[in-house]
Amino acid sequence: MRPARLGPHRAAEPIIEGCLRICGYATIAMVVLIIAFILKEGIPLFRDYPLTGFLFGRSWQPLSATRPAFGILPLLAGSALITLAGTALAVPVAIAAACYIAEVAPQGSRDLLKSGVELLSGVPSIVFGFLGMLIVVPLVKELFGLASGLTALAGAVVLAVMALPLIVTVAEDALRAQPQSYREASLALGASRWDTIVRVLLPAARSGLTAAMMLGVGRILGETMAVMMVTGNAGIIPGSLLVPARALTATIAAEMGETVHYSDHYRALFAIGAVLLVLSLGVNWAAAGLRERGKPR
Repeated sequence: MRPARLGPHRAAEPIIEGCLRICGYATIAMVVLIIAFILKEGIPLFRDYPLTGFLFGRSWQPLSATRPAFGILPLLAGSALITLAGTALAVPVAIAAACYIAEVAPQGSRDLLKSGVELLSGVPSIVFGFLGMLIVVPLVKELFGLASGLTALAGAVVLAVMALPLIVTVAEDALRAQPQSYREASLALGASRWDTIVRVLLPAARSGLTAAMMLGVGRILGETMAVMMVTGNAGIIPGSLLVPARALTATIAAEMGETVHYSDHYRALFAIGAVLLVLSLGVNWAAAGLRERGKPR
C-alpha cells in the first residue's frame, strides 16, 4: 500500500514549531540583551563612586559643581512609600470587585464589568497623570489643608487606580478557577453566599490572590509618567504621605534627557535602571511562583 500523504496542516507543523521556537529564543535573547546593556552602562559608575554610597546615600545631587552626590536612598524611600500605599489602597477594592464579578454579578453585568475593567487597563498612563493633577491633587490639598497637593498620597491614589485592572483580572481568574464543588458543598451545609466567598473561596484562592497583589506591586513600581506628574518630585526621604516624594522611575524620566552622555550622572541613571530591573524581576518571579503554587496538582 502507498503511504498516506500528509495533509497541508501536518506538513506545516515543523515550520510552525520552528517559528515558535525562534520567537521564544528571540524573546529570551532580547531580555538578556536589555539586562546586559543596562549593566554595561551603569556598572562603570562604581569605579569611582562606592556602591554603598549609591544605595544608602541620603543625597541625590548629580549636578553639584563641587561634589556630585548619587545617593538613591531618598528615591528608594519615595518609591517604597508610594508603592506600599498604592498597593494598600488598590488591593481591597480590587479583590472586592473580583469577588463581585466572579461570584455575585449576573452574567450580563459580569460581561459588562469585565469589559469596563479591560477598557480601564488600556487608558494611557499620561491620561491618569492629567486626571490626577486635575482631580486628586486639588482634593488632597483641600482635604488636608496643604500648601500643595503634589504629595506621595496623590501618587498612591493615582497608581492604585492604574493597578486596579491588573489585580481585578488576576484575582477574578483565581476565584473562578476554584472547583464548583467547593461552592456546592458550602451552600449545601447551609452557608450563605457571603460565607462561601469569605470562608471558602478566598482562602482556597489565596495563592492566586497573593500573585495578583504582587503583580499590582510590579505595576505600581514600574510606573513613570503619572507618578512624576503628581508627587512633587522632591529628592528627600518622605516622613509621611502628605509630603512630596520622588520615585526611581520619575528620576530617570526627568533627568535622562538633560544629562551628558557617558558622564557619572548618565551612569548613575542607568544604575537606577538596574536597581529597578532587579526589583521588578523579583516581584514578577515571586508572583509567578505564587501562581504556580496555587494551581491544582
